[in-house]
Amino acid sequence: MDKSESTKIEMGESSKLERKLGKAPLLGSPSHAISSSVPIVANNKRVGNYKKGISIFDLILRIASVATSIGAAVGMATAGETLPFFTQFFQFEAGYDDLPTFTFFVIAMSIVVAYLVLSIPFSIVCIARSHVVAPRLLLIIFDTVIITLTTSAAGASTAIVYLAHNGNQDANWLAFCNQFGDFCQTTSGAVVAAFITIVLLLILIVLSAIALKRH
Repeated sequence: MDKSESTKIEMGESSKLERKLGKAPLLGSPSHAISSSVPIVANNKRVGNYKKGISIFDLILRIASVATSIGAAVGMATAGETLPFFTQFFQFEAGYDDLPTFTFFVIAMSIVVAYLVLSIPFSIVCIARSHVVAPRLLLIIFDTVIITLTTSAAGASTAIVYLAHNGNQDANWLAFCNQFGDFCQTTSGAVVAAFITIVLLLILIVLSAIALKRH
């Protein structure tokens, strides 16, 4: 076999090899890199939509928490009743400021209202930029502090409301809700609104934890 024939055979084999390689994409080719990155981009988009949905729900719950906490604070602050009968020296009336526990309740719930209003812009930031971690982390920290304050105020006021309705013979505390029915009803409603706020704050903390975990 001469040199010309061997050259033709080598060229024929190399052309066949090139055709085979042209049919199968190389692992390092740009087309393979693009196709492999498509599932990653789609997954990131799903995660982003998921976080955005959580942030929108977070904003709705915060607005609802503002409403319930305002109802609790205003309800307790306006609780008061004066009996229609009085003597020459005494006038029978009851107000929230007669009991330090109810005063603490009004102050605590006012702080809760102020915090929830200030936290709404951070919740909006989490909607606009769902991948940002810092606002969500701040919210979950301060939500935990606020739910502790709300729970302490609601728990202490619940004990006073219970004594107002039922009294305590061992402590010689007489039930006075039979006489001050409107006052007791208003304070009870304020305590119930505070417990609703606690439930909403608890859900907010869980949502923030889920969003951070998905990150």
